[in-house]
Amino acid sequence: MKVFRGFHHPEIASACAVTIGNFDGVHRGHQAMLALLRGEAQQRGVPSCVLTFEPHPRDYFAGLYKKPELAPARVGTLRDKLEDLAQCGVDQAVVLPFDARLAGQSPQEFITQVLVRGLGAKYVLVGDDFRFGKQRAGDYAMLDATAEAQGFDVARMNSYEVHGLRVSSSAVRDALGEGRMQDAARLLGRPYCISGHVVHGRKLGRTLGFKTLNLRFAHWKPAASGIFAVLVHGLVDQPIQGVANLGVRPSLDPTDVNGGRVLLETHCLDWPANLGPEGAYGKIIRVELLYKLHDELKYDGLESLTKGIRQDCDDARAWFAARI
Repeated sequence: MKVFRGFHHPEIASACAVTIGNFDGVHRGHQAMLALLRGEAQQRGVPSCVLTFEPHPRDYFAGLYKKPELAPARVGTLRDKLEDLAQCGVDQAVVLPFDARLAGQSPQEFITQVLVRGLGAKYVLVGDDFRFGKQRAGDYAMLDATAEAQGFDVARMNSYEVHGLRVSSSAVRDALGEGRMQDAARLLGRPYCISGHVVHGRKLGRTLGFKTLNLRFAHWKPAASGIFAVLVHGLVDQPIQGVANLGVRPSLDPTDVNGGRVLLETHCLDWPANLGPEGAYGKIIRVELLYKLHDELKYDGLESLTKGIRQDCDDARAWFAARI
C-alpha cells in the first residue's frame, strides 16, 4: 500500500475509488466497508483509496478550545492504522493534516478541492453517519446530489452489527476502557494489539530483574490502560508470553527519560536466549493485549513495585496456563 501525506504528490493515482474516515482501530465494520470498496475499485479499473486524518478532528478541536475532554481515547496509533489498512488490501492511503484550513472548508469546497481535484474520485463510499465540511454541514444527501455533476458515483454503507451490537470505534473504545478485551477482539475481528520499534527507556526494569520492551504510544489518551497478559510477536519465530503495562507509570518520576509519555512496557515471561540482553532494540514487534489483570497502581517504593511486578508475572502465567 502506498501512503501519501496530502494529495499534492506526483505518484498519487489520478483517479480512485475512495472511502473517508478516521478508521481508528480498523474494526469489522471498517473491514466490511473496505472489502466493498475494493470490489467497486476493481470494477472501475482504479485503485482503492482511504482518505483519513491526523490528528483526529476531535483532537484538533480539543486543542483549539483547550478542552481535552473533547478528545476521544485513541484505539490505535497512525502506524497501526496504516498497517491494518494495508492488511485489508487497500491500494493507497492519503493522510490529510486536520488543521484550521481543512476545518474551515465548506462541504462544497471539500468535494471540489479534495475529492475531485485532489483525489480524482470516481466512486465515493461513506458510512451511514458520515458528515463533512465546516461545522459538519455536509451529509450523504448533499454528496449524492453533487456526485453526478462532479463525475463520480456515491454509495452509503449501513451499520455493521455483531450479535445485535453496532460495530463502531466508540464501541471498541468502551470495551478497551472497561478492560473487556474479548469483546474488543470480537469487534475488531482480532486481538487488540500495539506495534512499533523497541526503544530505550529508563532501564529500571532490568535493575529490578524484569527487563522490558518499550513501545511508545504516540497519543496521550490511549483507549486501554493498565496491566495485561500479552503475546509478543516479532522477536523470534513463535509468539512469547508476557505481561505489559500500558500507561504513564504512576510509580515513576514524571520527569524521567520518557517525560511522562504513554508507554507500553512489556516483560517477556521467558526471554529468548539467542537475542542476548540488547537484541530487541530497534526491532519492530507487535504486542497483543489479551487479558487485563488490573489498572495501573502507584507503589510507595521500589521494593513494593518489585513485589507487584512479580505478582503480575505469576498472575499472567496462571492465566496462560488456564487456557491450555
